[in-house]
Amino acid sequence: MQFTRLLGCDFSSSPNRRKPIVVARGRLCIDEQFIQLQQLIEFDSLDTWQQWLASAEHGPWVGGFDLPFGLPRELLQALGWPMEWAACMDFYAGLSRAQIREQFKSFCDARPAGSKFAHRATDLPAGSSPSMKWVNPPVAYMLHAGLPRLRAADVYLPGLEPLKPQAQRVALEAYPGLLARTVLGRRSYKSDDASKQTTARAEARALLLQALEQGDAGGLGLSLQLDEVQRSLLLADGKGDALDAVLCLMQAGWAACRHHAGDSLYGLPPDMDALEGWIVTAGMPSPGVAKS
Repeated sequence: MQFTRLLGCDFSSSPNRRKPIVVARGRLCIDEQFIQLQQLIEFDSLDTWQQWLASAEHGPWVGGFDLPFGLPRELLQALGWPMEWAACMDFYAGLSRAQIREQFKSFCDARPAGSKFAHRATDLPAGSSPSMKWVNPPVAYMLHAGLPRLRAADVYLPGLEPLKPQAQRVALEAYPGLLARTVLGRRSYKSDDASKQTTARAEARALLLQALEQGDAGGLGLSLQLDEVQRSLLLADGKGDALDAVLCLMQAGWAACRHHAGDSLYGLPPDMDALEGWIVTAGMPSPGVAKS
């Protein structure tokens, strides 16, 4: 059997022991279309996470990372920032969080109620928060903390960087909520607040995990293989961080399958905006709907 190494990452812009970065490590069996979860790893600092990613012993891999890889074109035009992705991300990395908040808040304050934030093209099909949000969730800070470290770890970012056919580490923007909603709709399965980690949310996690194991989530055409210890851990994790990492792992597996079939963009749209980036599996046909 042919296997491809995979990573799925639930990211935190300020990781600590209570809220670490969680990485799911697994492998994709191309021939039998399943993903085997091998390990769940926690990182309580950005530095240890970056060092682990850059370590040669863990490559090659295809990874799905739950953080934005770009900002809305409309926002960048309004702010007068560089309009080429690499230059823009270099500029963004040089700002402080206070500077980011000040400029983004000024942009929002000048806009009418109901349309305060600018959106990327991928946000609507993904159902994701705009990447310029600095609170609830602070995805702008996730971009600021995470993307420069991914770039420093010498990963390849398809659709944003020049084509690298022989890339050993491939990073894609993932979003676990996109895959979860194909099973649960808007039903919640997690909460960082212990008082809100209810029986109903635990039941939702069980339903989602069952769909993943049966290959019924999101029309990915892939099933998840777990052992009993892993299954129990994912079901008991009321915060959902480990399960989110596994959802990103599944999205990475779908992308790896597309690449194995000859797609150099790992399933990203050929006409994606190379300034904004794109969330992997966003806008893919619904289950049972053939591509035209």
